[in-house]
Amino acid sequence: MAGSGTAHLRGEGTLLRVEDLEVEYHTKGGSFKAVAGISFDVEQGETLGIVGESGCGKSTTGRAVLRLDPIAGGRIRYGEDWIEAIPEKRMRKLRRDMQMIFQDPVASLNPRRSVKEIVVEGMTIEGEPESARTKMSEDMLAQVGLADERFPAMLPRQLSGGQAQRVAIARALALSPRLLICDEPVSALDVSVQAQILNLLEELKQEFNLTIVFIAHDLGVVRTVSDNVLVMYLGKVCEYGDSVEVYDNPAHPYTRALLDSVPLTDPDKGFAGPALKGDMPSPLSPPEGCRFQSRCPKAQDLCVQEEPVVREVRPGQYVACHFPLEVGEESAAAE
Repeated sequence: MAGSGTAHLRGEGTLLRVEDLEVEYHTKGGSFKAVAGISFDVEQGETLGIVGESGCGKSTTGRAVLRLDPIAGGRIRYGEDWIEAIPEKRMRKLRRDMQMIFQDPVASLNPRRSVKEIVVEGMTIEGEPESARTKMSEDMLAQVGLADERFPAMLPRQLSGGQAQRVAIARALALSPRLLICDEPVSALDVSVQAQILNLLEELKQEFNLTIVFIAHDLGVVRTVSDNVLVMYLGKVCEYGDSVEVYDNPAHPYTRALLDSVPLTDPDKGFAGPALKGDMPSPLSPPEGCRFQSRCPKAQDLCVQEEPVVREVRPGQYVACHFPLEVGEESAAAE
């Protein structure tokens, strides 16, 4: 456990450690913390899924790990390096091992470079020979389903959204990173291509002992690919644990509500459970105490008065809630 009421989840072979991370943005309406003191570990070879509603800070967390967003507080360790304050020159070298697949693939691709050049951009910066770059570009495009000879010479504007996402994935994988931050990597793809990409990521994870932080809004995808899952709400950790345990026996009312919001396969039956009432509060003025208390069906006076700390409620399952759900307890959102 770590300070500031967050979970510090320790283990052997930790590749990534985040301690009390804070990311602050400044707007005309004032400043707010998009990430407000979260901590977690990711073990070598693990896939950690991060889920939550839009605006909860999950993408910001991924960007901050690579220092693409400024860090207002806390520490980040990658391997043996505490990277929150190391010189940019050292950080550039580490980024060969730390790659990211961005949520908006078109915006992340250089519009003036061909697909072939984009895929091996990192290798070009590192001074790899042209022969190696050419082979890697061909191999990676084939692995992400863009083997057609037309694609290497195409520009990003000539690609569909799904094709652009696959190019972004190929670029991230071309440097054989140890840590891969995936920010909604399959959201732009149809179901059949999603399966191909997810299978590819799993193959690479096994072959190269790849460590993955998988950020997504699709709860089904996160459950499929993740060893552990981290649930976020308004910049805070709600729950962490083994993905099967968290999905089957959620301890936080918000996790329960997320699972209840998943549509059922039978359209006549609607959703798995009752809808969560209300909208997420503004991050400019988060609620006092527990940030979820304004929407929580189990909220009591203590939830308004005191922010809950993250604690272990079951073996390996951590939750930030004064009144966690018992095993098998259903949501009270409909009451």
